[in-house]
Amino acid sequence: MLVAVAIVAAVSALAVRSFSPAQTARAQAGATAARFQRPAPHPVALVVPPRTIAAGRPDLAIGARRSLPRKHKQAARRPVYRNPLRAVSGLVPERVDMGVDFGGTGPVYAIGRAVITSAAGDNYGWPGGGWITYELTTGPARGLEVYVAENVTPVVRAGERVTSGTVIGRMYDGGDGIETGWAMPNGLSAESQLPAAGGISGGGPFPTRVGLNFDRLLHALGVPAAPNSGQAGFGILPPFYPAGWASVWRTR
Repeated sequence: MLVAVAIVAAVSALAVRSFSPAQTARAQAGATAARFQRPAPHPVALVVPPRTIAAGRPDLAIGARRSLPRKHKQAARRPVYRNPLRAVSGLVPERVDMGVDFGGTGPVYAIGRAVITSAAGDNYGWPGGGWITYELTTGPARGLEVYVAENVTPVVRAGERVTSGTVIGRMYDGGDGIETGWAMPNGLSAESQLPAAGGISGGGPFPTRVGLNFDRLLHALGVPAAPNSGQAGFGILPPFYPAGWASVWRTR
């Protein structure tokens, strides 16, 4: 009997010690603190671009490191547009007119991400009949329409989404070469023919300001400049066209 009473007393003492108010409060506080503890992130190095360098901040000099995932570092080096004539054999820049004329043979790529708006081989308003237009969907020229015309055979269809790695047509030696430039928003012809751009059609005077603007874009991408690219342009450059093309290398 005395043994049983002793056991009961010991168990009761343990129970009181385990669930005393002070211990319960400390246990709850520890559980709450543990719940809000988060592991520190692991930083990935990124070279800070020059435009973020602050005056008087040597810690932000060129080559300073910032944290950003690796995939963003790779994207920062990727150009938004690329040379669409990079694989043309015997490329010869001829002149700027409504767009820019070239001789040569080979594949023609889209400048960047775009949607094909027309692709025909029988548009005989242009020598050779080739007529491809696409609307750029990214970059500083997003929303603008590009045309590739004359001695080019389309290999895409209207509605197709393309990138700067997509061949949209094949340039052949038909005596006229190709012409490429800014197209009307509806894709029917060259932008320079609209009143807002001066109403200059195939009869000139050349070079048009719209054509010179497109030539500067191509030149920024590595295409040789046209022989008359240094001349003054005729007509009007609508205000929605970028005047400089340094931003073609920035990712959008």
